This record gives sequence, C-alpha cells and structure tokens, in this order.
Amino acid sequence: MACCLVQAWRPSGVQFLLVSPVFARELVTAPRRIKHYVARGVYVAALLMLMGTAWLVLAGSQTIRNYGDLARFGSMLFQILAPLQLAVAIFFSALFTASSVSQEKDRKTLVLLLMTELSNFELVVGKLCASLLTVIVLILAALPVFMSLLLVGGVNVSQILAVFAVTIASAIAAGSLGSTIALWREKTFQALAMTALAIVALFAVSEVLIYLGGDRWFRGAELAVWATSLSPWRSVLLATAPATEDLSIAGFAMRPESLFLLGAVCFTFLINSVAIRKVRLWNPSRAIRQTQSSRNAGTDLSTTEHEQVQQQTMRAQSHRVVGSYPVLWREVQTWAYGKRVLAVRFGYLLLASFALWGIHALVQSGNVSIVVLPFFLISLFLVNSQAVTAISNERDMKTLDLLLVTDVTPREFVFGKLVGVFFNTKEMVALPLVACGLLLWWGAISLEDAIYLGLGLMVINLFVAVLGLHCGLIHENSRISIATSLGTVFFLFVGIATCMRIMVAFSGSFGYQLAPFLAFMLGGGVGLYVSLGARNASAAIFCAAFTCPFLTFYAITSYLQAQTLAPFLVASATYMFTTLTMLIPAISEFDLASGRMTEE
Repeated sequence: MACCLVQAWRPSGVQFLLVSPVFARELVTAPRRIKHYVARGVYVAALLMLMGTAWLVLAGSQTIRNYGDLARFGSMLFQILAPLQLAVAIFFSALFTASSVSQEKDRKTLVLLLMTELSNFELVVGKLCASLLTVIVLILAALPVFMSLLLVGGVNVSQILAVFAVTIASAIAAGSLGSTIALWREKTFQALAMTALAIVALFAVSEVLIYLGGDRWFRGAELAVWATSLSPWRSVLLATAPATEDLSIAGFAMRPESLFLLGAVCFTFLINSVAIRKVRLWNPSRAIRQTQSSRNAGTDLSTTEHEQVQQQTMRAQSHRVVGSYPVLWREVQTWAYGKRVLAVRFGYLLLASFALWGIHALVQSGNVSIVVLPFFLISLFLVNSQAVTAISNERDMKTLDLLLVTDVTPREFVFGKLVGVFFNTKEMVALPLVACGLLLWWGAISLEDAIYLGLGLMVINLFVAVLGLHCGLIHENSRISIATSLGTVFFLFVGIATCMRIMVAFSGSFGYQLAPFLAFMLGGGVGLYVSLGARNASAAIFCAAFTCPFLTFYAITSYLQAQTLAPFLVASATYMFTTLTMLIPAISEFDLASGRMTEE
C-alpha cells in the first residue's frame, strides 16, 4: 500500500504543497471518518458548556450592575479557557504523534515506509502533519467561540489571536517532540513516558528560572524574561493579561508571545532536523539489524558449522526457569518493555528530585500545590500509560494470540499484568507518597491530611492502572486504546481543576452552584460512559459513569469549604467502585478476546 501511494505521488503543483503522500492521504481520508466531525462538535460544545456554566454561576451568586461587570466576566472567562485549550493542544499533540509513530513500529509497517521512495523529509514531516491534523482542526474550530467573548467585553482581537498563535505553535512543538522521541525509542511506553517527562521538564526549567531569576540579567534582558520563551503557559497568561508591556531585549521592543513564538519555531526546526537526519539510522531498530546480521552470517557457513554455532549459542544462554505465574514472571523478571526503560526511570527520578526541592522551597509561602499537583499528575499519567501499553503492545506484536494455546487463566493474565504495572512503575507510585510524608515533616499539612492524601493516591493509582488495562482490552486499535485511556485521565483531572477554578473565580457561595454545573456533570457522565462502556456496557458501568461526576463535584465543594474527611470518603468510595466495575469486565473481555470461556 505504501509503495502504491508513493508511486502515485507526484511532487508538482498543489501536491507539492501537501508536504508528503502520508499527509496527503490523511487529508483525503480524515473527512470520511465520522469521528473527525464528532471530535470538533464535542470540543466546541464543551467550551460552550463551560461558558454557560460560568455565566450561570456568576448570575446566580452576584449582581451584574453595569458593563464593567460584564467586561470583568469576559476577561476572567478568557483567562480560564485559554490555558485549558493550551493544555488540550499540548497533551493531544504529543500523544497523537508519539502513539502514531510507535504503532507503526510495533506493527512493523514503518520498515515498509523506509523501503519506499519517500525521502526522510517526506516521512518525518508528513507523519507529523498527519498526526497534528486533528488537533489543529480542533483549535481552529474553537476560534469562533473565543471571538464570541468580544460581545461581552474585556477582551480584544489581538489578545485572542496571540493566544491562538501561542497555542498552535505549542501544539506543533509538542508534536515534533513526540514524533522525534517515538522515532528514536523502540517501545510505546518509552516514547509516551519520555515525551511527557520532557514536556514537564521544560515547564519546570522555565519556572525555576523565573523563581531564581529575580533581578539577574542575561544579554540585555532579565533572566525571567528569557524563561518566558521556554514556557507556553507563561506566554498564554501574558497574552490574556490586559495591557501587557513590551519586553526589551538587546534594545528591541518585543511582545511576550512573540518571544515564545520565535523560540517555538527554532525548537521545532531543530528537533525535526535531527529526526530527518537520524530517522534511517534509528530505524529499523538495532534488534532487527542484529537478527538480520546473524542470519546473513549463518548463510555463509556450512551446515555442520551452522549447527555448531547454534549449539554454542544455546550453551552460552543461561537457562531461565519460568515461575508458576508466567505472565507475572514475564512482567517482573524480564525486560518486557526494553532495557532502555531505565532512561525513563532515571528521568522521572531527576524530575522528582526537582519537585521535592521545589516543594521544600515553597513550604513557607504556602504555594506547594503549584508543584505538588503537576508532580502527582505526571506520576498518574506514567502509571496509566504503562498499563495501557502493556495490553496494546501484546496486540500489535500478535503475542496476545499465543494465549489461545496456553493454560493461562483470565485471572492470572489480568492480575499478572496489574501487578507488573505497579512493579515497573514502583518509583511513580512510591515517590508521591514520599512527598506526602515530607509535606507532613515540613509542617505544610497535618497528620490527618497526610493520611487522607496518601490513601487517596493509592486509590487513584489503582484506578488509573485498571483503566489502562480496561481500555487496552476493549479496543483493538492501539491508538484508540491509548488515546481513550490517557484522554480519560487527562479530562478527568483537568475537568476537576477547571471546576475548581470556576468556583473560586466566580462565586463565594457554594449553594448556587449545583444547578449551573448540572449540564457539565451530565456531559462528563456521558463521556465517561462512552469511554468505559464502549464495547461491554453494563449496569454497573452506567451507574459508575454517571455518579462519578456528581460525587466528585460534592467532594470538590466539600474540600473548598475546608472539609477533609467527607471528600476523602466520597472520592475513595467513588473511584474504588468505578475500579471494580472495570476490573470484572476486564476478566470477561479477556475471555472474549482469547476465544474461550471459563466455568466458575
């Protein structure tokens, strides 16, 4: 198929503007898929729902006296929606590009593309543009929604255009990073984890520079100003702020977002240049080259010599005894996800050390949540990505079919994978708990809060791990399973953060907020039901999907009212019940996937 696609490609006229036949095919086939339109409609509807919810909260709790109140509402709503859209763009750009390239590697189709007449530029840039098409379309579809804020006031056209420029540049840069790392790494988990760690590290470096910069100058500008060029988050916040002053760098006046755009363009060009130059050196992988070399060496030997070489090789290999639970043994005792996963662990440990340092530095100011929440979120993201790729890799490499002729029971498979997930991500599970202990030791939280926080983290870790296994089993396509699992975690926690932001920004009383958030919670319940019950819907999943948003809302409002025990009990019970509703169907789905049923 790839060969026919390249032969039909003629780099002339309009086709030359399409960069690559890979992108041209995606541009032609994407409008034929219904989900292409559903994604845009859902995203725009979600933004409109957030705007309506914020207006109902404001109108129900405060009195709107004049146009100034409307302008303040428009400005504050703009400052909520713009960072939310930036987070969505960066997350899905990195996710789509990394998972798309990793899927090509796992299915051995990237080797076929390398055998065609595609140049390195057409392969790398074409795959990047094809993966970013959905995200860019989503961002552009939201432009009329943001322009509608002009009717309320408090926002001007230049601010909206600056926010969208920063968002699109950030999406392209994050996608380029994800594509390059996926072309470099061999395993899907390595690509997803290293991409996430690199993005978080970039944000962390910029924040550290801003924190330590102070009045220090570098080449005609403050160090904090240079840090702005590294952080899309800071650039979006500056673009949404009214009357932002121009920056002076080496005597030249420059807008804050212009400095970031320049840095994003340079970063995108450099990292794609590295990928274009190294793509055929990185691929095929070293393991495939070594196998092919050994086969070529074996053909040059006689039959007797070849048998002697095989016998010597078998003697050199140490005999390994498989345990009573082979799935668990493979997850724990072998390098099932590649030896280079150690780089992921080292990167996480380095990031965790910086996070703990930042927590210690901010204890006195009381702003530890700025560091703690992103640190907890990246840990949960890595646990979930490990869980979903543990199943998707088996599907792509066709090793899941081997279970048809084994005696492995569904419980052995599911629980073996689950224990393997926690074993391979033990650092991601343990270090957030260590952070809770350090917060207690440094006096940032009380003993009661530390206990609730630690137990809550254990419950959420189990939830995201089972969610990854569940999505990997119910979806046959790896990209869909990875996007569904990680997207559910992302929207779950980002939705909670957005709700808290709206509550704090627009209302001082929580008695008026249930009615405005009803539509938001119902929409979240529908999305969660579609995510969890895509193939094996049940009454338990239906109940969990629609009660989880309401009970989470109750936990949020109780926490904002300085309660601790009630939010912990409600959230723990909610997510434990949701975990059980996924765990039981996961075992049944394994029976269906393997083509056999067990009798209890």
